[in-house]
Amino acid sequence: MALSRPVGAAAHHRLDYPALADLRYQIRRFLRVRETAARAAGVEPQQYLLLLQVKGLEGRQPATIGALAERLQLRHHSVVQLVNRLATRGMVERRRDGSDRREVVVALEPAGEKVLARLARYSVDELITEGPRLVSSLKRLVMQSLRSSMAPRNGARNAPTDGHAGSRRQRLLVAGESR
Repeated sequence: MALSRPVGAAAHHRLDYPALADLRYQIRRFLRVRETAARAAGVEPQQYLLLLQVKGLEGRQPATIGALAERLQLRHHSVVQLVNRLATRGMVERRRDGSDRREVVVALEPAGEKVLARLARYSVDELITEGPRLVSSLKRLVMQSLRSSMAPRNGARNAPTDGHAGSRRQRLLVAGESR
C-alpha cells in the first residue's frame, strides 16, 4: 500500500520511536486478544470483524460488499470469500438490493448475531481494562509529535508572524489539555 500522506511535514521533526513502538505494541496486544477470542467462539478474526461491520452499518447504510471492503480495508474478492464462508455456516445471508439488483447486501442471521453479541461484549470489557494503556500510548505519541513539530528548527524561532506565541489550540495541545 502506498503512503497517501505527504511525508514532508513529519520528516522535519524528531520521531519518538519508543512512543510509536509502544502504541503499536498496545494495539497489537489488544488485537491478539480479540483474535484469540474470535477463534475460541468458532470464527476467524476477519469473520468477526465482518459480522461487526454488518451490524455497525445497520440503519446507516446498506452492508454491501463494497461498503464492507472499505470498512475492513480488504479487497472486494476477499470480502466475497468471507461472506461465502459465513453464509455457508448460516451466520449471514446475501440479499439483492431493492433499487439495484446487481448489488448484494449482507445481513446477519441469528447464529451470526449470537456469536457477534458474545464477542462484542468481551471486546467492550477488554477495552475497559486495556483502553487506558492504548490511550496513554496514543497521547504520548501525539504530544511528542506536536512538541517536535512546533519546536524551533536550526536555531530559528518558530514565532508566528502576527506576534502571538502560537495559536491557543497549539498551546493547549502542548500543555496536554483540549477543549
